[in-house]
Amino acid sequence: SVDCSFSRGVCEWKQDADDDFDWNPADRDRGDGYYMAVPAFVGHKKDMGRLKLLLTDLKPKSSYCLVFSYRLAGERVGKLRVFLTNKKTTPVWEQNKGKDERWRTGKIDIFQGAETTNSVTFESERGKGKTGEIGVDNVILISGLCRED
Repeated sequence: SVDCSFSRGVCEWKQDADDDFDWNPADRDRGDGYYMAVPAFVGHKKDMGRLKLLLTDLKPKSSYCLVFSYRLAGERVGKLRVFLTNKKTTPVWEQNKGKDERWRTGKIDIFQGAETTNSVTFESERGKGKTGEIGVDNVILISGLCRED
């Protein structure tokens, strides 16, 4: 498995230059490193911020499981979507509100067919709310398909 988390990961992350705002590092509660977050007060309603994970060494015709922690904290905070390169227009995963402020786990299967996926984009869309944040952490890529826990 490949650790792409932000504090000590080996993966390459890039801010999208054509979006409305950047994701920023935020300190974890436990004090061990940081995660990437978009505070609710950044930008205007419907503005987007994209953080791209560049995947360079995925083998063709193989499958991977992308596992990540996410949090949508605050009322009407917005949406978090995940896009894969070869499916640019349709998100492969989307969440628009948290039941509470807790961190949850997202899992996405990545199939490497003839077209290989060379990036994963985490997109935050600003909601109406003024408090809270959208956060992503502990991004890990594992060989094989995701298993249901």
